[in-house]
Amino acid sequence: MPIVVHAEIRRPSQDEFAAISYDVMHHLFAIHNEFGRFLREEIYKRELAARRSGLQLEVPIEVSFGSFTKRYEMDVLADHAAVFELKAVEALAPIHEAQLLNYLLLAELPHGKLVNMRPDVVEHRFVNTSLRLADRRQFTVIDDEVDAIPELRRIKDLFLELIGDWGTGLELSLYTEAMTELLGGEERVIQEIEILSGSRVTGTQKVHWALSDTPFKITSSDEQGRHRFAEHARRFLQHTRLSRLLWINVTLHEILFRTIYKQKN
Repeated sequence: MPIVVHAEIRRPSQDEFAAISYDVMHHLFAIHNEFGRFLREEIYKRELAARRSGLQLEVPIEVSFGSFTKRYEMDVLADHAAVFELKAVEALAPIHEAQLLNYLLLAELPHGKLVNMRPDVVEHRFVNTSLRLADRRQFTVIDDEVDAIPELRRIKDLFLELIGDWGTGLELSLYTEAMTELLGGEERVIQEIEILSGSRVTGTQKVHWALSDTPFKITSSDEQGRHRFAEHARRFLQHTRLSRLLWINVTLHEILFRTIYKQKN
């Protein structure tokens, strides 16, 4: 199995999740009132587990494909059905919601809750998804000048095999880390290139090599964002010795493969 959750999992109804959330939050509010807001999140988790039965802490999720394996840990799994991600930060941010959503998709659970214990008043918000793995395996493939290059076509086929296992919608960093390992590992794939200003080297920049002369970049942009990315990618290429870049754009129901070329002067 490419995705393994090391715990018993069951999908709760919305009403059941609401009841679990109410109970867990009751304990977290009490802990915040008693201990204050300055502790590490690990302490809040341990105190929560000591007060409320039916909790599992730091539940592992292993994601694998070929030689690649990555391990995540869900902060709190309540009653085998509800995920709680605890933070001790100044304020919750979109990256925290994306992290919890990633866990929900991997575990095929519909509901989770972010809780931030650092503010004066506990900050909390719901994260929900109706998507199952079968939904995330339904996508359209758009190829733009990739199949014409046999070496890039092989990379495209490898990425589609990976997505066929895991589905769309997961963290972009996960896809990038996996492709880095599958293409030869960090030492080989992640390299620095020179950035040019005219004939002058102004610095270096790390890229991920798809081929020895072609870096790759994985994004998740809407139509407007795709236009902006392509424009900035061409600006980037103009200030390197590279001639092209392999762009993979992953949205929930579409995967775009495009080869972006340096504009000729």
